[in-house]
Amino acid sequence: MVHFSDEQLISRYLKGDEESLAVLIRRYLGPVYGFVKKYTGNPDDASDITQEAFVKAWKSIKRFDRARSFRTWIFTIAKRTAIDWLKKKNALPFSALEGGKQGSSFAESLADDSVSVFEQLLLKQSSRELAAAISKLPPNYGPVINLRVNDELTFQEISRKLKKPLNTVKSQYRRATATLKDLLVKSGK
Repeated sequence: MVHFSDEQLISRYLKGDEESLAVLIRRYLGPVYGFVKKYTGNPDDASDITQEAFVKAWKSIKRFDRARSFRTWIFTIAKRTAIDWLKKKNALPFSALEGGKQGSSFAESLADDSVSVFEQLLLKQSSRELAAAISKLPPNYGPVINLRVNDELTFQEISRKLKKPLNTVKSQYRRATATLKDLLVKSGK
């Protein structure tokens, strides 16, 4: 059974062969764990995320499009699960973001049109490094980052919640992501 393709194992599992799923899990458990560990930097967290990813895959396997690659599908689930975990792990109380004075740097004046910079940083940095970088942001950037990433609010919702103009919120988010990128690059990552 070990020599069956992923597609054959999925077909066999969907027809009632439980062992086929076990073979598929054994096939990808190590690679997915290693992949997730690169994001978390912590073996225990990587183990939990890997387990959660496989549970999600098991719950959704009946909807899996067998014309696609199972490998790509399971790694996509693992990546999304890791990102969700990192977002939850990096939630900082607003009080931790207060204090310090707002500096004016070149990074703050840059306009970054990429909305996905923060997500890219999440993928590249461990949660500790990212939390340390977020704590170094000017105080007015922290709430915008937390509301956008952790609470998944739109810029308009953030604008209303913080009672700031929409363009100010967008600008603060772009500057915060540019500053985060700069801080993480300077830390040698």
